[in-house]
Amino acid sequence: MNLIFPAYNKRPNWPRKSLKKATMLLCWRALGSLVALAMLLHTATAQSATEYQVKAAFLFNFAKFVEWPADALPAPDTPLQICVLGQDPFGGDFEQVIEDKAVNGHRLEVAHPDGVPQARACQILFIASSEKQKVRDILRGLAGASVLTIGDTPGFAQKGGVINFVLDESRVRFEINLKAAERAHLKLSARLLTVAKLIVAEEESGRN
Repeated sequence: MNLIFPAYNKRPNWPRKSLKKATMLLCWRALGSLVALAMLLHTATAQSATEYQVKAAFLFNFAKFVEWPADALPAPDTPLQICVLGQDPFGGDFEQVIEDKAVNGHRLEVAHPDGVPQARACQILFIASSEKQKVRDILRGLAGASVLTIGDTPGFAQKGGVINFVLDESRVRFEINLKAAERAHLKLSARLLTVAKLIVAEEESGRN
């Protein structure tokens, strides 16, 4: 990966060590979030945490790499809702991960909508495996809403979900459907795409 750093004005009294330190600091700031995701990818094993503890941490980190349209978060203090539709597999892990945390000034909240109409108000929606037979109907019901849909059932991304968790040699990874993200008017960071296991091509998104 090529990194471009801002030019510095040379000063006779600026030690080379200071320049090197400043450059390294910029590097770490630029890559900090990506490193956090990469660390999750490499340490997300059965030995280090339970599967759903890792997935809960990913959901929190996804919020940092997605841009919602202005009308989805209309005010600076509008809470960003991470919702679970169906039987919640996380237990108290969500609350532990996001306690006292915010993303771009938006306080994070966990919610459990009763159905699709309420889920349209969520920014991030995890569709539990208990709803796997209804996935297509749920996604159709969310049409036009700027919701980052996430699941962990086979074929979720191909059916129109934005992100699908998959297990790869006991590690939690994820695949992305870019066409579904575009339909929801969501902008995904290139850094998020870099660490995805698979980008589902648009022509595949309607296949079973």
